[in-house]
Amino acid sequence: MTMISRMAFLVLALAAVPAAAEQSGKDVYGKVCATCHASGLAGAPRYGNAGDWAPRVAGGVARLYQSALNGTPKGMPAKGGNLALSDAEAKGAVDFMLAAVKDAARPAAAQAEPKKAEARKDEARKADTAKDEPKAAPVPAAVATTSAATTEVAAAAPADVNSFNRLLKPVSKRNLPPPEDGIHDPSSDGTHALQPPLTAFGPLPKSNAGNRINWVEALNQKKLNPRYDRLDPKAEPVVMDLNIVREVKGSMPDVVYPHKQHTEWLDCSNCHPAIFIPQKGANSISMAAILMGEKCGVCHGKVAFPVSECRNCHSKKKELAVRPAAAEPAK
Repeated sequence: MTMISRMAFLVLALAAVPAAAEQSGKDVYGKVCATCHASGLAGAPRYGNAGDWAPRVAGGVARLYQSALNGTPKGMPAKGGNLALSDAEAKGAVDFMLAAVKDAARPAAAQAEPKKAEARKDEARKADTAKDEPKAAPVPAAVATTSAATTEVAAAAPADVNSFNRLLKPVSKRNLPPPEDGIHDPSSDGTHALQPPLTAFGPLPKSNAGNRINWVEALNQKKLNPRYDRLDPKAEPVVMDLNIVREVKGSMPDVVYPHKQHTEWLDCSNCHPAIFIPQKGANSISMAAILMGEKCGVCHGKVAFPVSECRNCHSKKKELAVRPAAAEPAK
């Protein structure tokens, strides 16, 4: 076979290889987008939540496409961090999420109009009430100036300085009752029959992080009795008393992963092999991945203590090298 014949044969062979099938928007959402959009991680609009999507939809679908393709300044990576996706696949994921929030397609102004009308009625009622009230005595100019300045400063101050940080919820927003937690359906009678978390958590040992309960200590004190099999109430756990130490660069203490505390709660199949490959050196773990809901972040920050509690994991102190004393100069 001549060189030209071989090249022609190679071209024909390559042409016969079928192109990779394009993933549907639903598939891309499940594999890539759900990491953030299922739970609202880092402020991402949640799947199926029209309130989250309404202000974004108001900017137009083209703008949403650009955000999906190029990322956003708020932290969303281009194509959700999977640059292997085609533009069409990324746009398909956007279309899939928008299809779940059809009500959000209405202009934001139209949704806000009923609230504006009610606000105008309130203002009219206040104006009528003010006509019947006695006039207040005039305020001295100096006092009025001071009062105006104070009001201006108060108006400029944010209502909640920690509202941007999902890890720092105010006390009033912790462990809300089921009808108010944003997870359960408040219109269901069954939701109102559920026990409020604060009532259930009352006798349990406290913590300074997450939902403010020290779950490991509660287990140690026998205040909890986890069930290890849905059908068999007598099933015994397979507890593995083994610590895995991951060395960390720099001065930060090394990470200690205690299997005992985890296997007292969970069967091994919850983590292996889908989240962690049970092989030394096979898992690449970083704080960035954890914050994106991967590896340890599948649970921590959601149903386990948040990553703000650094010392819970970075618990093995390092032996700092001692510098040798400088030799004294010869006399």
